[in-house]
Amino acid sequence: MIKDLIKKEEKRQKRVINLIASENYASAEVREAAGSVLINKYAEGKSHERYYFGNEIVDLMEDEVKSLALMAFKLLPEEWDVNVQPYSGSIANLAAYAGTVGIGGKILAMSLSHGGHLSHGHKVNLTSKIFEFSHYGVGGDGLINYDEVKTLAESFKPGLIVCGATSYPRIIDFKKFREIADGVDAPSASSGQAPSASSGQAPSASSGQASLGQVKLMVDMSHFAGLVAGEAYPSPFPFADVVTTTTQKTLRGPRGAMIFSKVGLSPAIDKAVFPGLQGGPHMNTIAAIGVALEEAMTSDFREYARQVVKNAKKLADELAKGGIKIVTGGTDSHLVLADLTPLGITGQEAGERLEAADIIVNKNMVPDDPNPPRNPSGIRLGTAAVTTQGMKEKDMVKIAAEIIEILKR
Repeated sequence: MIKDLIKKEEKRQKRVINLIASENYASAEVREAAGSVLINKYAEGKSHERYYFGNEIVDLMEDEVKSLALMAFKLLPEEWDVNVQPYSGSIANLAAYAGTVGIGGKILAMSLSHGGHLSHGHKVNLTSKIFEFSHYGVGGDGLINYDEVKTLAESFKPGLIVCGATSYPRIIDFKKFREIADGVDAPSASSGQAPSASSGQAPSASSGQASLGQVKLMVDMSHFAGLVAGEAYPSPFPFADVVTTTTQKTLRGPRGAMIFSKVGLSPAIDKAVFPGLQGGPHMNTIAAIGVALEEAMTSDFREYARQVVKNAKKLADELAKGGIKIVTGGTDSHLVLADLTPLGITGQEAGERLEAADIIVNKNMVPDDPNPPRNPSGIRLGTAAVTTQGMKEKDMVKIAAEIIEILKR
């Protein structure tokens, strides 16, 4: 039964036009590593500091994957460290929060309804119960309101500012975020802090203490990591203290995650991952991440990343020409956010109509959406998967025309 369902899913993936912005098609080599004998290996602990024996090979492999991660994003090992063990982006974000501001610490992040992620402190997510969050949003033009970010940072006084989003199509001004973080007084040193690497205690803070005595900037680049590696989107690393990412979206790897951090921050973050949140890492996933990173450093991948953005821009332009309201008027990345309010339909109805025609999207909230998340006013579209299939701008013209016809019926 399971084998039959896998075959059916494979056929479905080949049949549909996949415009899910958070999905992609991993290569055969990535899938081979993910399904390798490494799935049998339990390797609890850090590389070369395991609680099990028989790790001489997986230790070397994890070391290599970490080196590949730094190389893929052009980082110096004396300045940056990376943890490749997180099971998911949400786990990576939680560990990054705990390792920087400690439990109860104050974090300023983007509102879910304006483009942020659930793990950025939304009220239904556990992060909002563990840390104290305040949220910024976008202005009437759909763009991040940096003045609001600055004002909130000055009044809220967070230990950590988070930028990066799940449905924000434009380039984020990382330099501006850095300036805002540097212009804010850090929380009082008496309020507690993230633990030292040797303390063995869970991170804690009564009102949020950023380690190293200044407000930290974290970038969640889960959606655009592959575009950064492919030089099709600005790198956040010159401005960030911590960078988290999933590995399955534009990076085209398995479903895993990584946490990059300045060397001084990495011990506390590593301890938040293990033993704070996880047990044994998934070594098969880590190997597959390594394969994806090797692929991301090729000239073919750089061309792919550029084409992803070209396709997204073309798709947005064609949809707009056809009368579909595009949030911010376009895109600088792989994703397009469409507001269907003028058409009188919801994201749920639009998604169902498109799925019937084998066009797959996800329903999505738009800024200041009056509707709830389960039945929002928009849809999100992405071009990472279809670009992997070799589609170009001319294909986006055809896809946009079909979407317009379906949504305007």
